[in-house]
Amino acid sequence: MAPIALTPPTKDDESFTVLTEHGIAEALRKNAPSQLKSASLTGNTTVTPPELATKSPPSTEPQLPQLDASSVQCTYTSSPRTVPAVGSPEMASQKVCSDHMIQAQWTSTTGWAAPTLQPYGPLSLAPTASCLHYATECFEGMKLYRGHDGKLRLFRPNLNCNRMLMSTNRIALPGFDPAELLKLVVKLCATDGAKWLPKDRPGHFLYIRPTMIATDPALGVERPKEALLFVILCCFAPMGNMSSGIKLLASQDDMCRAWPGGFGYAKVGANYGPSLVAQGEARKLGYHQILWLFGNEGTITEAGASNFFVVWRNKESGRLELVTAGLEEKIVLDGVTRRSLLELARGKLTTGHEGLEELDVVERSFTIFDIVDAAKEGRLVEAFAAGTAWFVAPISQIHFKGEDIEVPMVKGQIGAYADVLRNWLKGIMWGSDGMEGHEWGYVVEEEE
Repeated sequence: MAPIALTPPTKDDESFTVLTEHGIAEALRKNAPSQLKSASLTGNTTVTPPELATKSPPSTEPQLPQLDASSVQCTYTSSPRTVPAVGSPEMASQKVCSDHMIQAQWTSTTGWAAPTLQPYGPLSLAPTASCLHYATECFEGMKLYRGHDGKLRLFRPNLNCNRMLMSTNRIALPGFDPAELLKLVVKLCATDGAKWLPKDRPGHFLYIRPTMIATDPALGVERPKEALLFVILCCFAPMGNMSSGIKLLASQDDMCRAWPGGFGYAKVGANYGPSLVAQGEARKLGYHQILWLFGNEGTITEAGASNFFVVWRNKESGRLELVTAGLEEKIVLDGVTRRSLLELARGKLTTGHEGLEELDVVERSFTIFDIVDAAKEGRLVEAFAAGTAWFVAPISQIHFKGEDIEVPMVKGQIGAYADVLRNWLKGIMWGSDGMEGHEWGYVVEEEE
């Protein structure tokens, strides 16, 4: 049989340069058409690639059922689980989950089935399931807070749900309406919140883990045809204070967490597994985490799985700056805590606050050598990591190429800017310090 003649695409061909965008738009058209213009590679609003919008004929395929939280089917447990005591090994193990979980099945031929709220328990997967072989898995990290005013709150949960859609798009998992995912998260929190975060535990939280995995049992390397969305609530120990600050070990030449054109900006499992070897070795050496660098220039990306911030005095202008890596290269995660800190800083710190010197808020590429120079020249003011897990964690030391960079913490256990930013976030999350009604605090009406 003669080979089929094909004209290879050229680098000038628009369809050749946006293969990932094409794939995302096509998948959304089939699985979540209402989200076609809201899910981008960065998680921000974007338009459909113009060649898809103008050249592709309207789809004649019947629309498959979408994810619909209003159709959730509830089966409540007959074997309630025990809530761990505060300070117990069970609480600290990060293995104990609440009584119930959310599940929703999807297939390429039937679309989304009705979600279920059901007793927490193990999943059933074929040994050939796509997620076990090809890292077709993504997740979110959120928290349910018991406020000091007695209310249950989520923190900006719409941002997590929007980002999860972006992550599923990136690894060929089905699309969905983020608002429907949020409703399912709220349903689980409302169901289990009263028992697992009782009102006599203000200031505590449960960790929320929405996850999507490809369950397709076909072993071929292809876009999955079956997937499972699930949401669980897990007990975590209360956030402790790092009295001596976080110590970071700058990554070595044989390490790379993310790269331009990759998937470092998405919250996919493939970002985490390869980092665990280096993380374990860093801890053996007495460091809490890796400060991930990229390229020969030593571009700073993230601290462990958290965004990295530095406050320094600009060498040219002499002005104070709060600096963190930008999102343009798609190397770092658009963290919810990151975004919130930047918005708070721009709104409250650029004109000074209660004796603090005003500063500029900057998102741009910078390197470990910039930090070395700032430390040597006395321009380094403070540094901290930020994320859902670490919250706002002050950094006291960075080890790079055999030398320790000592990072000031003017308030003893934290820098002044990290301290005020952390307190603002705490007030919103736990409904205290005049922040009870802040729009970022999503109040969950718990079921009795």
